Amino acid sequence: MDSALLKNLLDNLSEGYFPRLLTDALAACVLMYCIYLPNNNRNREYLFTFLMFNLVIFHIAFLLNKTEMSLGAAFGLFAVFGLLRYRTEDIPMKEMTYLFLAIALGLVTAVARGQGEAAGVCGVLLAATFLLDSGRISRKELHKDLRYEQIEMIKPEHRARLLQDLRERTGLDIHFFTIQNIDFVRDIANLRVFYHEHQTTNPPQATGNKSS
Repeated sequence: MDSALLKNLLDNLSEGYFPRLLTDALAACVLMYCIYLPNNNRNREYLFTFLMFNLVIFHIAFLLNKTEMSLGAAFGLFAVFGLLRYRTEDIPMKEMTYLFLAIALGLVTAVARGQGEAAGVCGVLLAATFLLDSGRISRKELHKDLRYEQIEMIKPEHRARLLQDLRERTGLDIHFFTIQNIDFVRDIANLRVFYHEHQTTNPPQATGNKSS
């Protein structure tokens, strides 16, 4: 690359680009490696998606923030973005929340009025995420989907007995459950059970009550 062209490119990007990029990268790394991975069983399946969304949104917002656009052009651009979506398997709600946080960090660091404002907002978001996801404020509630074969137990009058049976079979201190659907042909009910993470004692047994 020609040295003059390289110098011109660096001059155009020098107006807060590299400090903002560094702030965004640090915030994204803290979110992913210090909060998401330790609190989600080291699940790295969505790590690439989170980081790339963060990086792309940062650059789009940074460039648009430096460009004067008409209202019509802006609406047209976001209409094009609105047509794009991933046609993949459903992403769990928690992962969708982290995806939104990754996008928010990139957007905040790109359009904030100064480095202090960007760092402050990122710090608040990261602190709130850490406190809520680590279980330091409230106990983390998890759920499992189970197939239950004793169809006669789903009657409302047997609710207490069914709850106790689920606790004994799974080894989980289940405090609530919902009936997803009932198959009277095979005498099977699909249940979703809810329990707190620190109350887990033994993994679910495979006798009769199986995880879907």
